[in-house]
Amino acid sequence: MPLIRRIPKRGFNNTRHATNYIPVNVESLNLFDEGATVDEAALRNVGLAGGTCTSIKILGDGEVTKKLTVWAHKFSAAAKAKIEAKGGVCQIIPSNRPPAAKV
Repeated sequence: MPLIRRIPKRGFNNTRHATNYIPVNVESLNLFDEGATVDEAALRNVGLAGGTCTSIKILGDGEVTKKLTVWAHKFSAAAKAKIEAKGGVCQIIPSNRPPAAKV
């Protein structure tokens, strides 16, 4: 058997450094009252953001019918446009990760 097939394969694995987001659709935000502030704790209490990930991303699937103030780690462009079209506000939660070093 050739040497390359006998030695163990090791190398870089990006899954340890990847940022994982809990996806929440805009249509799911209609559960909240008009003018409510929707943050990570509110999403977890309602059951929209379950799991072990610590970051939340709002996606633009569906329509929002209420004016809301939404706090999340990321927003898709469609979701941001839909929330702001109804008079709502999109606020970004700052990340705890340090900025990447430029090489």
